[in-house]
Amino acid sequence: MNQEFHVSSLVVLTQPPFRHQLAQQIATLEGAEVHAVSDEGKLVVTLEGPSQRPIMSAIDAIQAMPGVLSAALIYHQFDELDVECKE
Repeated sequence: MNQEFHVSSLVVLTQPPFRHQLAQQIATLEGAEVHAVSDEGKLVVTLEGPSQRPIMSAIDAIQAMPGVLSAALIYHQFDELDVECKE
C-alpha cells in the first residue's frame, strides 16, 4: 500500500505588531512549524501532512487569521511511501 507525504513551505507576511502572536497561532496547527520570525513581520513556515488537502486547509486557516496580510506558497513536494501490509 502506498501512502503520500507532503511538505510545503510558506512565507507569511503579517502586520508586524502581531507577528509573535501569529507565529504561536500557526504553530498550533497540525503539521505546522514556524522556523523564523522577522522584525518586519515575515514568518517562514513549513507544513507537513499525509495529503494535499490538510496542507491547503492549513494555508486557508493561516490566511484567515486576523493580522495576516498574505501567505505565499514557496515550495511543495510530495513523496509516495511504500508501506508493507502484514497479514
